[in-house]
Amino acid sequence: MNKIFVACDTVNISKVKEIIKKTQNNKIKVGYKFGLEFLNSKYGRNFLLKLRNKTTFVDLKLHDIPNTCISTIKAIKDLRPDYLTIHISSGLNALKVCKKNSGKTKLTGVTILTSLNNKALKEIGFNKQLEKLVYHQAKLAKKANLDAIVCSPQEVKIVKKVFNKEIITPGIRLSSNNNDQKRVLTPKQAYKNGSDWLVIGRPITKGNIKKNILSLIDHLS
Repeated sequence: MNKIFVACDTVNISKVKEIIKKTQNNKIKVGYKFGLEFLNSKYGRNFLLKLRNKTTFVDLKLHDIPNTCISTIKAIKDLRPDYLTIHISSGLNALKVCKKNSGKTKLTGVTILTSLNNKALKEIGFNKQLEKLVYHQAKLAKKANLDAIVCSPQEVKIVKKVFNKEIITPGIRLSSNNNDQKRVLTPKQAYKNGSDWLVIGRPITKGNIKKNILSLIDHLS
């Protein structure tokens, strides 16, 4: 069964409830991704604390010194997320100690954000080409024994050369509208490359949610 995380990128609790209700189906497995916007909102944390029987992806993208990352993991343990993200660029030591403290939560390493391309990486100061950098990060994730990796659908095949656990891919578009993403593919292309989970936000949550989820199911059939 195909698996997707619907990105709940809003602070509106009613909207999140609507997203969850209208994406329920028996054709594809659906989990829900909650990021910094939602978790830092007035009612976001409490909502997630009470959410039951749903696969949850807490997308904090931790990127700090090891002690701060560990403290954050401990601080959100009551939320019992199924997946939690940390930037692989936090370094091997941070990845290892966070893995030791993540418990049943699958610690998920983030490679290069899908909003970046080679030009942007050069501006930041990276010398490696994007694909080589992602490959290097995947090897680091394996060394740290991470449970999953987040990468662009365009780099899945590269990651799979060295990392044999779950691969989660944002940057999924059903049309030519990329919004602020640079490295995108369609759902079919991403699954063909070897993605285990797709992260899809606006193509599902903007407009008629029920119609959008049915269009996705039809696209994948």
